[in-house]
Amino acid sequence: MVCQPKVIFAKIFRILNKNTKIILNYLFGGGLFAWLSYSIYRQLSHQQNLKSTLAEMQTLVAEQGILILLLMGIMMMVNWGLEARKWQLLVRPLEYVPFKRAFMAVFSGVSVSVSTPNRVGEYGGRVLYLANRHKLKAIAATIVGSYSQLIVTIVMGLCGMIFYINNFEIIKSSQYFAPNFWEKILLGVLIMICVLIILLYFRLQIIVAIFDKVPILRKAKIFVLIIARYSAKDLRKLLLLSTLRYMVFSAQYLILLYALGVTVVWWQGFLMISTIYLVMAIVPTIAIAELGLRGQVSLYFLGLLSKNMAGIIAATVGLWLINLVLPAVIGCILLLGVKIFKDK
Repeated sequence: MVCQPKVIFAKIFRILNKNTKIILNYLFGGGLFAWLSYSIYRQLSHQQNLKSTLAEMQTLVAEQGILILLLMGIMMMVNWGLEARKWQLLVRPLEYVPFKRAFMAVFSGVSVSVSTPNRVGEYGGRVLYLANRHKLKAIAATIVGSYSQLIVTIVMGLCGMIFYINNFEIIKSSQYFAPNFWEKILLGVLIMICVLIILLYFRLQIIVAIFDKVPILRKAKIFVLIIARYSAKDLRKLLLLSTLRYMVFSAQYLILLYALGVTVVWWQGFLMISTIYLVMAIVPTIAIAELGLRGQVSLYFLGLLSKNMAGIIAATVGLWLINLVLPAVIGCILLLGVKIFKDK
């Protein structure tokens, strides 16, 4: 049987198309790896406290053995493992993602996010592991996961702010206002915001309705419909996983503080750490470059409990290296094996 010219050309086109995609995958994967690696290196080389922190870490290993750093590494894996489980649940309505692939997607998301404002690149890094038809919808799903983490951060941060306001003066008193007047106003605003975001979290259909009502957003409605599929049970499960994750990286911070000689009452330290995370969630930053601000905020709040400023800085930088830079480096390597252009 003789093949028609049309069929022959179609086969040739498919072969060329497949080969082109292979070449583009290598080019884009390698280019992305090179750019992210250079970005991480450049930002690390400009961190003022990095050398002193590495010296502190060497001292820590020499005095207490490698067990502390090993524990930090295990807790880092648990931290991002919980985030991978969250993402696995979030994209389940779109496609099944094995836990291992979800873990890889989360690490890749971290590597892309480190050089973007408020880590928005994290969404793009994760969806590379999904089918092309699901990528845009998965971004909306991932935002729901970030939303659940934000709720936990704000609730815990409010607890920290209550402790802070009751024990320290934020704004100096004046003859026009009663003591702690502005502190109470701030706390009231934060409580109102907290209540509103929790109510919206369990009424995500409102967001879909907004996309349907606003003409300019109507065409994009199909990409946010997924957020209306989550039941109240699913949303509660996400909040539980977000809370567990919050406890893990807060415990990491406390353990590093104690290991580096920063003596604080543990529950007071936890509340101050919660306040630090709240401030960092509110202030727009670029993840890889936020260390300077994070150090200043940590010194301000934890400095109220301890005078060991060097230990506070070392713990802050150490946690940043373990929980952000190390996963970003792993994610860079993983991105080399990702097919950015799928065969179908």
